[in-house]
Amino acid sequence: MSYCIQCGNAATRQVPPGDNLHRLVCSVCGHIHYDNPRLIVGCIAEWQGRILLCRRAIEPRLGYWTLPAGFMENGETTAQAAARETQEEAGARVAIDAAFALVSIAHINQIHLFYRGRMPSPAFAAGEESLEVALFTADEIPWRELSFRSVRLCLEAYLADRQNGHFGFHEHALAPEHESAASG
Repeated sequence: MSYCIQCGNAATRQVPPGDNLHRLVCSVCGHIHYDNPRLIVGCIAEWQGRILLCRRAIEPRLGYWTLPAGFMENGETTAQAAARETQEEAGARVAIDAAFALVSIAHINQIHLFYRGRMPSPAFAAGEESLEVALFTADEIPWRELSFRSVRLCLEAYLADRQNGHFGFHEHALAPEHESAASG
């Protein structure tokens, strides 16, 4: 971006007064454009012990399995976003329980937030962004075909908590693949 979203004039990257990071600043009206992390929200939707996964019909990671998730929209809560994404990607209704895992991925400016959810019925169907959708037992999860590290971390924590009979809240920070991942 090189133009002001307020007045349309040229903007330049500079450190605004009172700040310590480079921002896009309008040369005419002085508007500061903040570019902040994107929030991806998803759901571990479960039906009778089986977990709902979607095989991606879009890049990145076309053809790999994932939890239903996507970018949060303005005007919705994170829980609403999780339910909406589950409906859009997997054609499934879900009753949202509680926030379960937060994964910070600073090197790509994303935060992934996953909720626990219960499906009131086993009804589901692939949405536009999914090639197929299926329910998996813990033993059937296609671990080698999972789309993202955040999905793997979330599923591993979920299955461990479910085995222990108590769900907690999990927070992770992922470094680029060539660096080690930190866990909190």
